[in-house]
Amino acid sequence: MTKSVFTERYQTLISLLINARQAQGLSQRELASKLNTAHSFVAKYELGERRLDVIEFLDIVKALEADPVKIIKQLVEK
Repeated sequence: MTKSVFTERYQTLISLLINARQAQGLSQRELASKLNTAHSFVAKYELGERRLDVIEFLDIVKALEADPVKIIKQLVEK
Protein backbone atom coordinates (compact mmCIF):
# COMPACT_ATOMS: atom_id res chain seq x y z
CA MET A 1 0.00 0.00 0.00
CA THR A 2 1.48 3.30 -1.11
CA LYS A 3 1.33 6.13 1.42
CA SER A 4 1.67 9.05 -0.92
CA VAL A 5 -0.01 12.34 -1.62
CA PHE A 6 0.29 11.43 -5.29
CA THR A 7 -2.14 8.51 -5.38
CA GLU A 8 -5.37 8.99 -7.28
CA ARG A 9 -7.49 8.32 -4.18
CA TYR A 10 -5.64 10.89 -2.11
CA GLN A 11 -5.97 13.47 -4.88
CA THR A 12 -9.70 12.72 -4.98
CA LEU A 13 -9.94 13.26 -1.22
CA ILE A 14 -8.21 16.62 -1.50
CA SER A 15 -10.50 17.62 -4.37
CA LEU A 16 -13.53 16.75 -2.25
CA LEU A 17 -12.20 18.86 0.63
CA ILE A 18 -11.42 21.79 -1.67
CA ASN A 19 -14.92 21.57 -3.15
CA ALA A 20 -16.44 21.51 0.35
CA ARG A 21 -14.39 24.57 1.35
CA GLN A 22 -15.41 26.45 -1.77
CA ALA A 23 -19.07 25.45 -1.31
CA GLN A 24 -18.93 27.15 2.09
CA GLY A 25 -17.47 30.25 0.45
CA LEU A 26 -14.33 30.04 2.56
CA SER A 27 -10.82 31.02 1.55
CA GLN A 28 -7.87 28.97 2.73
CA ARG A 29 -7.11 31.68 5.29
CA GLU A 30 -10.68 31.65 6.61
CA LEU A 31 -10.63 27.87 6.98
CA ALA A 32 -7.26 28.05 8.73
CA SER A 33 -8.73 30.60 11.13
CA LYS A 34 -11.66 28.27 11.90
CA LEU A 35 -9.14 25.49 12.54
CA ASN A 36 -7.02 27.80 14.71
CA THR A 37 -3.96 26.99 12.63
CA ALA A 38 -1.65 28.66 10.13
CA HIS A 39 -2.77 29.34 6.57
CA SER A 40 0.15 27.22 5.39
CA PHE A 41 -1.47 24.10 6.90
CA VAL A 42 -4.45 24.39 4.54
CA ALA A 43 -2.32 25.47 1.59
CA LYS A 44 0.10 22.57 2.02
CA TYR A 45 -2.52 19.83 2.19
CA GLU A 46 -4.49 21.33 -0.69
CA LEU A 47 -1.32 21.51 -2.81
CA GLY A 48 -0.35 17.94 -1.93
CA GLU A 49 2.72 18.96 0.05
CA ARG A 50 1.35 17.46 3.25
CA ARG A 51 -0.63 14.33 4.02
CA LEU A 52 -3.59 14.52 6.39
CA ASP A 53 -4.19 12.09 9.22
CA VAL A 54 -7.66 10.98 10.31
CA ILE A 55 -7.93 13.46 13.19
CA GLU A 56 -6.97 16.37 10.92
CA PHE A 57 -9.49 15.18 8.34
CA LEU A 58 -12.25 15.12 10.96
CA ASP A 59 -11.30 18.59 12.23
CA ILE A 60 -11.37 19.99 8.70
CA VAL A 61 -14.71 18.39 7.86
CA LYS A 62 -16.21 19.71 11.10
CA ALA A 63 -14.95 23.23 10.33
CA LEU A 64 -16.48 22.94 6.86
CA GLU A 65 -19.77 21.74 8.34
CA ALA A 66 -19.56 18.76 5.99
CA ASP A 67 -20.49 15.12 6.56
CA PRO A 68 -17.35 12.97 6.89
CA VAL A 69 -19.29 9.82 6.01
CA LYS A 70 -20.51 11.38 2.77
CA ILE A 71 -16.98 12.41 1.82
CA ILE A 72 -15.62 8.93 2.57
CA LYS A 73 -18.43 7.32 0.57
CA GLN A 74 -17.64 9.56 -2.39
CA LEU A 75 -13.99 8.59 -2.08
CA VAL A 76 -14.79 4.86 -1.94
CA GLU A 77 -17.13 5.04 -4.92
CA LYS A 78 -14.49 6.57 -7.20
